[in-house]
Amino acid sequence: MPHNKQDLRLKRFGWFLPLRLISFVIMFAVVLFWINYPDFLHLPLILYSILTLGVALLIAFDRSNRFPMISMTVVGLQFLLEIVIESGVIHNTGNINSPFSALFLLTIVSAALTYRLVGTLVVASIVSLAFTFIVWLRTGQIDTPAFLPGALESIVSAQDAVFYAIFLHILIFYLIAFISGYLAERLEVRDRQLADTSRALKRAKLETDDILRHLNSGLLTIDAAGHIIFFNRAAEKILGYHEEEVKGMRCEEVFSERMPELADDLLDGLERGVSYPRRELSILNADRKAVPLGLSTSVLTEESGELRGVIAIFTDLTEAKELESKVRAADRLAAVGELSASIAHEIRNPLAAISGSVEVLEKELKLNDENEQLMQLIVKESHRLSRILSEFLQYARIDRPAYNKVELCHLINDVIQIVQHQPSFHEHLNLCFESDHSIVYVVGDEDLIKQMLINLAVNACEALEDKGSELTLRLVVDQQVGQAVLYVQDDGPGIKPENLRKIYQPFFSTKKQGSGLGLAIVHRICQALNVDIKVDSRPGSGTTFQIKLKIYRTAGGGNLSTESEMPKSAELSV
Repeated sequence: MPHNKQDLRLKRFGWFLPLRLISFVIMFAVVLFWINYPDFLHLPLILYSILTLGVALLIAFDRSNRFPMISMTVVGLQFLLEIVIESGVIHNTGNINSPFSALFLLTIVSAALTYRLVGTLVVASIVSLAFTFIVWLRTGQIDTPAFLPGALESIVSAQDAVFYAIFLHILIFYLIAFISGYLAERLEVRDRQLADTSRALKRAKLETDDILRHLNSGLLTIDAAGHIIFFNRAAEKILGYHEEEVKGMRCEEVFSERMPELADDLLDGLERGVSYPRRELSILNADRKAVPLGLSTSVLTEESGELRGVIAIFTDLTEAKELESKVRAADRLAAVGELSASIAHEIRNPLAAISGSVEVLEKELKLNDENEQLMQLIVKESHRLSRILSEFLQYARIDRPAYNKVELCHLINDVIQIVQHQPSFHEHLNLCFESDHSIVYVVGDEDLIKQMLINLAVNACEALEDKGSELTLRLVVDQQVGQAVLYVQDDGPGIKPENLRKIYQPFFSTKKQGSGLGLAIVHRICQALNVDIKVDSRPGSGTTFQIKLKIYRTAGGGNLSTESEMPKSAELSV
């Protein structure tokens, strides 16, 4: 509201200052050239000039109205001196018949811009008294000053024409004062209402534009002629156009090349009044890649029913389509997994019988070298097939983990002991565990975490060469984010870039004896536990798997449940 008053004050003085300067110029010219600058107006004119300059400087430098009393005092003194000078001019240019009596009207109108109705009537009263006084002096009916009622009585008794002339002037003065003061007050009220309304509309427009521009959905509007009149930020990002480039252009000119279906839908709204509550279409983005779009259009009309334009709201469905595809793939995998698990279970029983029978026959029958090799091959492949079936059943049965408090350091030591006895482990391989903490509690399923680490370690052992190889399990605790980050790092040959995207696919393997289910089981476990797993591998630079587990917190939600009882680097080497 203070800002509003300041604007109104500046607007008021925008009219006031020119009027004051006009009054000054007129009176200065009249005094100087018309009545030859009489001596009795010498001092009032100098003071009036100084005050006129002071008013101009105050208005120029005191825009925030910090000194209102000084401003009003200077303006009031200027009005008084102006009335004195005007009275002198009228007195010396014909008195009651002076053509310059209209200068009083200019003063009254100027006062209305500052003092409003009441102040203007006061100024009109002073002007009336001044005019009556100079006319009274000019008539010469009374030689010595007297009270005003006596002077008026003398004028009325001596000369009726003079009385009616004075009365008519006073009537005009008050009428002009009332009209100008009333209009000034009404104008101020209207200005205040207009300023409030303008500010409210501006704020509403800014809020509306801000909301529309920051919508996550794209929004564009075209007018009845098909010109684009609004284009928000999401529309810029989705469609690949900038608002400055397309605003004011026809929609078919903008969209016909990369997204003609969008242009057709917008024109359907203009030409046939068709709205699309929900529609899917495909467009090409700025990189010429296909983007699925969910579109909704509405026709804008006036109250009379006349067409105003079309508004379109749209969203990029790429993520939704990918999520839908993943859900469908997961459903298919779940169905295939259940079926495959049943089939694998049914195959496993007769396979065990076949394998056992062949082993019995191998011991009881006397076979030549070639037949004995065939028997051994059957037994070997039977065992391999049984192992693949076991791993596949394990992959298919990973479903809902049982979340518990798991001590990670002890679990990793158990994993190291288990990996030592795996066929892929050899004596020239250095396996170590590094951690800044001796006890770290995480949230998860202990069996699944152990199986995940065993599979990663065994997979690394199978990829490492016989001599000079190293496999490191490193644990880093980030207390700020509440995570325990586990790194499984080897210095092996690494993974080729073209194979890196396939390592989690079931039955994909680059090893001669690999089943292709080890890393697939790891990925399935991470999905079940809802933990992040990342892999960094370059040919010749080794491979690092990074797994982030959530740290178990105490019941009060305070400190993390970690202890630092071991040295800075605690290693278990084999």
